[in-house]
Amino acid sequence: MLGSAMLRRRTFKTALRALAAYGLMRRTPVHAATELAVTANASVEVFDFETKGIEGWTTVDGQWTVEDMPGAPSGKKVLVQRATRNPFNVIVAPPGPYTDVDVSMKFKPISGQEDASGGIVFRFTDGKYYVVRANALEDNFRLYSYDRGRRDLATASVKTPALGQWHAVRVVVVGDHVQAWLDDQLHLDHRDSRFKAGRVGLWTKADSITAFDDLTIRGMRTGK
Repeated sequence: MLGSAMLRRRTFKTALRALAAYGLMRRTPVHAATELAVTANASVEVFDFETKGIEGWTTVDGQWTVEDMPGAPSGKKVLVQRATRNPFNVIVAPPGPYTDVDVSMKFKPISGQEDASGGIVFRFTDGKYYVVRANALEDNFRLYSYDRGRRDLATASVKTPALGQWHAVRVVVVGDHVQAWLDDQLHLDHRDSRFKAGRVGLWTKADSITAFDDLTIRGMRTGK
């Protein structure tokens, strides 16, 4: 039989491996990571919904409408998702597909009992995509992949984004390397190679009613 000291050491080592596998232990703190950068000749698209709505966008699920909203980050109009019965709500912007991309947006979680979230979808192709999302009901910031089901790839503990206030999310992906910021602070630094290219979009979950504004996409289009 194993001695109690040896058993404790094995248990401790097993716990360390589990933490490392889930990205909870890192040799280098996330905030010290070198910031990724998309090449300077990337194309730029900006959507503030002031002069143009969502003509040409692809609605995967959800009820997405451009509405007037006092206190919008820029101008008076924002994009709002109001469906409350879908597992996930996704809308995809027209440009792309992109390989490397730098995407930022602002979101305001308006309401939700099960979920009050907003996220950036990237490398969307044939219903498969990555999403980085923040949730006003949870103190975490997460990266998922979606392919007929959702898989948690990386998570970070954060101060819970306040309901009814505007917050900023940014994602930069170069090759298989993904970094993500919430309110200008880098929280996620992860590698994943399953999806290579695709379009960019916005995301909510379940009963989230969420507003979005100032979606900016800097990216390398496929073939360039």
